[in-house]
Amino acid sequence: MAKCGVCYRQCEIAEDGRGFCGVRGCINGTIRPLNYGKITSIALDPIEKKPLSMYMPGSLILSVGSYGCNLRCPFCQNYDISWSDYAYKLEDDAKFMSPEELAGMARMYKNQGNIGVAFTYNEPLIGYEYVRDTARLVHDRGMKNVLVTNGMASLDVLNELIPYIDAMNIDLKSFTDYFYDELILGNRKMVMNFIKEAVKHCHVELTTLIIPRENDTVREMELLSSWIASLEDVYGGKSGKDIPLHISRFFPRFNMTDREPTSVDLVYKLADVARKELTNVFTGNC
Repeated sequence: MAKCGVCYRQCEIAEDGRGFCGVRGCINGTIRPLNYGKITSIALDPIEKKPLSMYMPGSLILSVGSYGCNLRCPFCQNYDISWSDYAYKLEDDAKFMSPEELAGMARMYKNQGNIGVAFTYNEPLIGYEYVRDTARLVHDRGMKNVLVTNGMASLDVLNELIPYIDAMNIDLKSFTDYFYDELILGNRKMVMNFIKEAVKHCHVELTTLIIPRENDTVREMELLSSWIASLEDVYGGKSGKDIPLHISRFFPRFNMTDREPTSVDLVYKLADVARKELTNVFTGNC
């Protein structure tokens, strides 16, 4: 047995077994990411699609993803590579790309406006070793690294990555324990601790998807935005009010098709609530 330290589950994994995420396995008594270098998705995207609205706007970034996730969001937008039955079959079909190859590809597309690499699509933190190894080489080539994540990882993982990450978009999916514990099988405290530390080291933007009857009340948005505003930078100053928050509209998908899309008016209303605490609030999917 060996213990994985990536997220709050602290999975104890038997030899040749896998943890909850389906990606971290035990080989010769050591926990390893079984999806290391296995790429399922790659595209040159506008950075605004990450979404990052206040970090090098107008840029393009080479966006890559693997497979697997340590959450179980029934509304997942990338379920085909995250935690559907199909996702884990990609282990045999995904293209292997070494950190050197990916960093080289990022450099190759620089003349087309590429600024670096975004680790996105599935959850990159469950394979943080590949992110770390690649991001170091991307920096060596004078380019940027972006992380798009659910933020459900330990501070030890964050500390390994921080020297190489320039910007993040982190999901703050709700501000209730029920949502995290029961609906998506996560841990809100771990995500909040991750965010609290990340904002001290790089540019951070946050995203909240508004789901009818789950996280769509004015009171929850008041609490969520107030907490963001209270965050401090590395010098102890209050920088939270300036952290961008993306409030996005839900559409039925994957295993959550039992409710209607979020009202556009409600998204705008909750954005106005957040603006009482935050300077930079954006609406998405409207």
